[in-house]
Amino acid sequence: MSMFEQMRAIEILMVEDNPGDVRLTREAFKDGRIWNRLHVVEDGLAALDFLYRRGTHADAPRPDLILLDLNLPRMDGREVLSVIKADPLLRIIPVVVLTTSQAEEDVLRAYHLSANCYVTKPVDFEQFIRVVQAIENFWLTVVRLPSP
Repeated sequence: MSMFEQMRAIEILMVEDNPGDVRLTREAFKDGRIWNRLHVVEDGLAALDFLYRRGTHADAPRPDLILLDLNLPRMDGREVLSVIKADPLLRIIPVVVLTTSQAEEDVLRAYHLSANCYVTKPVDFEQFIRVVQAIENFWLTVVRLPSP
């Protein structure tokens, strides 16, 4: 691995419409050990614009990791996941479903749509921070992500 690759920030796309969850996630990643840039879009259509570099996202970086809520305005996370995993260029980007839903049908559907993992958001502040830090630890330090 070259020195440049080692210094490159990990690009994370968070698809989340709850400003409180975005703030907590930023806080958790800010305190992390891995240099990262968290990009946030608030709905499913904006997520696809980011991924396909359309409109205001024409200069968007290709994310190394996607944090995807399921319950989103305009296009829900299940539809976004389906589009991502059907696209040969996008499907290799790991998608972590990070949602409030504990419904077994949502878990099964996410995995059937090839989500890389499913995490239920804790309601407790401290637990939420720990969960995001665990995601960071696993996906950004343990797992080897594909090169962009």
